[in-house]
Amino acid sequence: MPGPMEQFAIKTLHPIEVGGYDLSFTNSSLWMLVALAFVSVFLFVGTASPKLVPNRAQAAVEYLYDFVRKMLDENVGPEGRRYAPLIFSIFIFVLACNLLGLIPWVGAFTPTSHISVTLGLAFLVFIVVCIVGFSRHGFHFFSLFWPKDTNIFLGAFVFLIEILSFLSRPFTLAIRLFANMTAGHVLLKVFGTFVVTLGSFGALPYVFGILPLAVNVALSALEVLIAVVQAYVFALLASLYLNDAVNLH
Repeated sequence: MPGPMEQFAIKTLHPIEVGGYDLSFTNSSLWMLVALAFVSVFLFVGTASPKLVPNRAQAAVEYLYDFVRKMLDENVGPEGRRYAPLIFSIFIFVLACNLLGLIPWVGAFTPTSHISVTLGLAFLVFIVVCIVGFSRHGFHFFSLFWPKDTNIFLGAFVFLIEILSFLSRPFTLAIRLFANMTAGHVLLKVFGTFVVTLGSFGALPYVFGILPLAVNVALSALEVLIAVVQAYVFALLASLYLNDAVNLH
């Protein structure tokens, strides 16, 4: 029986090499495209024929967008609304990747269980924050890292710590999402193995198999919740980082 880590293996579906670099189309690439297609269809269906009294699809799209916009209002302020399309796009893409990876029997793959994917998204947020900070405040953006009303020696020490903390943000943001998605899928695989193994014990399959099966069902429901929460946390932290760039605090 395949091990719990085999589900994270990157498999080449179509080899592509450009200038000596491996740009092969993989199962991760495929499921990111599936997530993108799912999001595109969802948004198209919900916004193709907008009505004063929205149907279910339109209401779902409006609810998610308003949710992100309110989050930016709370964490950034009125000026945060201009970044709502970016945060909404990241949120719904991460959400789709997380949820699609939970579909059974179709060989589903969770792109967000790989650090390369989450790190790419995290660096996108980090670069946008830096661009916004320097474009709005110039070199005054560095005042974000310098504590007010402190002497130069203590200020320099705190400045160094704050710079290191700021530079570590994309890594902590990426690792948080990657680790949570990986751990959840490993647990599901382990308890799924218990169901098959213990359930095959002679005449007592129900006695030995029913408990891990019940745990696996509960873990599946929990993993759906974690998939939603982690997409929200990623978007929330991105909005908090934008607040630092916009308001310098």
